Amino acid sequence: MTRVVVVGDLMTDAVARARYPLARASDTPAVVTMHGGGSGANIASWLAVEGAEVAFVGRRGADITGRNRDMELMGYGVDARLVMDPERPTGTCVVLVTHKGERTLLSDPGANAALSPEDLPRDLFAQGGHLHVSGYTLLNDGSRDAGLAALDHARRAGMSISIDCASAAPLERTGAEPFLEWTHSAKLLFANDAQAKVLTGRDDPASAAKVLTAWFPQVVIKMGAEGSLWYTNNRPEPVRAPADHIERIVDGTGAGDAFTAGFLQPWLEGKQPADALAAGNALAAKAISNLGARPRL
Repeated sequence: MTRVVVVGDLMTDAVARARYPLARASDTPAVVTMHGGGSGANIASWLAVEGAEVAFVGRRGADITGRNRDMELMGYGVDARLVMDPERPTGTCVVLVTHKGERTLLSDPGANAALSPEDLPRDLFAQGGHLHVSGYTLLNDGSRDAGLAALDHARRAGMSISIDCASAAPLERTGAEPFLEWTHSAKLLFANDAQAKVLTGRDDPASAAKVLTAWFPQVVIKMGAEGSLWYTNNRPEPVRAPADHIERIVDGTGAGDAFTAGFLQPWLEGKQPADALAAGNALAAKAISNLGARPRL
């Protein structure tokens, strides 16, 4: 079994689900719950509960929420390599969910922004392993050097590498050209259709995937209700997989992270892209049916 090393963000998600249309500058009844979050930590958690050997490298505050997030990761079976920041709090994300299910995120990276190359345990970077780097680590100025160092360690060790694009808005603020320059050595890129458009200017996900193979040997595009696709530059057309049917959408937070975890394990086992896409779609559907971005403990 390939060990997966995830370098990325650890957050506490405060999810506020509005019961009615938002009353701007006033009060709207909502259900507010607290959950473990952070794209990198979410991916590591889903991988672990699916049976993968996974280590997560990140940074947390010296606070009660940081301790809780640390214990959660261990509860999932993740080898949590968290550095405790003596000054910054554990990162927090406020997730505003409208009565129609649309999400808006307000993020304070906290200790994540101080992740440094010195925080990377060198014993995790070994031949035969796989590195996944959360795009948030590269898009944040404070943690970027750590993300770049992780990519360099993995290349030198002969590990396979995957990258995700984090979120469209911070990706657009950073710019497509720098992001592609930092990550082009990865074997596999994950993006959703909005992120793929930011990187390529193409509205059509298949066209965007074809453009992105100029930088990455393999590209996966997540398209929500339209399913997902995989493309490599030696194929005439992408491989596609339909989204799973979902009886009731509870919370879409972390669905893309669950997809990434679901795809990675069969992909690392050498299974066909269609099988990996189907596994990713299935785990994303499971995430959408649960409250919060993580598996249920």
